[in-house]
Amino acid sequence: MSQANDIVIIGAGPAGLTAGYELARHQRAPLVIEKSRLVGGIARTEQYRGFLFDIGGHRFHTDIEEIQAIWRELLGPDLLEVPRVSHIFFQGRLIKYPLQVGDTLRSIGLGASLAAILSYLKVALFRPAELDNLEQWLTARFGSRIYRTFFKEYSEKVWGLPCSQIQADWANQRIQGLSLARTIINALGGKKTATTLIDQFLYPRLGSGMLWEEMARRMVNHGAELELGWEVSGLELDHGRVARLRLSNGHETRSVAAGQVISSMPLPHLIQRLEPAPAPEILKAAGRLRFRGFLLVGLVLSSDIGTEHPWQWLYVHEPNLRVGRVQNYRNWSPHMTPDPDMTALGMEYFCDQGDEFWSLADDELVSLATAELDRLWPGSGELVTDGVVYRQSHAYPVYHLGYQEVVTRLRDYLGGISNLATIGRNGLHRYNNQDHSMVTGLEAARRILAATG
Repeated sequence: MSQANDIVIIGAGPAGLTAGYELARHQRAPLVIEKSRLVGGIARTEQYRGFLFDIGGHRFHTDIEEIQAIWRELLGPDLLEVPRVSHIFFQGRLIKYPLQVGDTLRSIGLGASLAAILSYLKVALFRPAELDNLEQWLTARFGSRIYRTFFKEYSEKVWGLPCSQIQADWANQRIQGLSLARTIINALGGKKTATTLIDQFLYPRLGSGMLWEEMARRMVNHGAELELGWEVSGLELDHGRVARLRLSNGHETRSVAAGQVISSMPLPHLIQRLEPAPAPEILKAAGRLRFRGFLLVGLVLSSDIGTEHPWQWLYVHEPNLRVGRVQNYRNWSPHMTPDPDMTALGMEYFCDQGDEFWSLADDELVSLATAELDRLWPGSGELVTDGVVYRQSHAYPVYHLGYQEVVTRLRDYLGGISNLATIGRNGLHRYNNQDHSMVTGLEAARRILAATG
């Protein structure tokens, strides 16, 4: 690799691409390595027979003006303004989410409503001093009744852990402005201070992947190199620096020299691929970090159900259904479905990579998703004409009890490698939204620019 192209970026998700784009438009030419065939990571958009499927819906909303400016610069009129509509499916009923007091109380009935209010007043008067785990955090803000009704089942479906074993950090980061009191104030016309409460967002006309594809195109036009289908299988260290990276595409291997390295790969993978290997206690610590995987079963229906189901996301709180969320892509953008008389739905399942559910054959998963759709809305299964399955490993870093100490230890260790920076959701083991992941990419790129002129 030439001196002019001595920056290597591992991963072409939101963080890695943003770092590459920032460097490229400042006349640096990074090499960006991505193991998959598409850019965007978990924010990518897959195409199947003309239907567009986002791998997890990504509302484009941010308070960071610079990030919003990048979105608008890259997409211009292709960035649509979309009214947010999302619901919870609970005991055969649709309940608006974020929770709206009147709608929620009507849905659960008078007796349950009184019990919910009393349980909230109890915790409001006698709030516990320690809120270490997710169960304690949610109970303190909503009361035990609403926690058990609207949060417990879904949260445990997502994470595969009891809420009592999930650190409260996740809630502090993701829904810190949300509580029953805040919900009531919002219902009375108060200012929406929590991102969770937004009622409008931006969205690319052809799905979230449209942004990352355009960013990659401009990055390459500015001189960067983008290698798809290559995975970093080893990082060779020499005197406290990454000297070379070994790459593999499943058929051949090669190595590249490294002047500076920016990595968004999962933190344990990075640790495990260092050569020489770290001390056994560091490798053992890396093995403790967990990630939750994600399966998207895309279903194509022969009818337009958008009017009957106007939501973008439906959160399924039924314990007897495996599906966690359902996306209706036409309601994100009408351009994601090529035929106005058809519907594309995304049935989202949370699991662990390699477990029994993850390993089911695609046709089994399509059949299961079709059957569960029919249980949500009887008769809808008969409308399914086609299906496709997308698997996403390492979708969500798990905030299990004790994870912070592990992350701190690993980052302290990596801090001894002078030319290596970690960014993004998986590189930091932090459940970032895409705007915050982009910020980590910008910061890493700007540190290199400042250090090297």
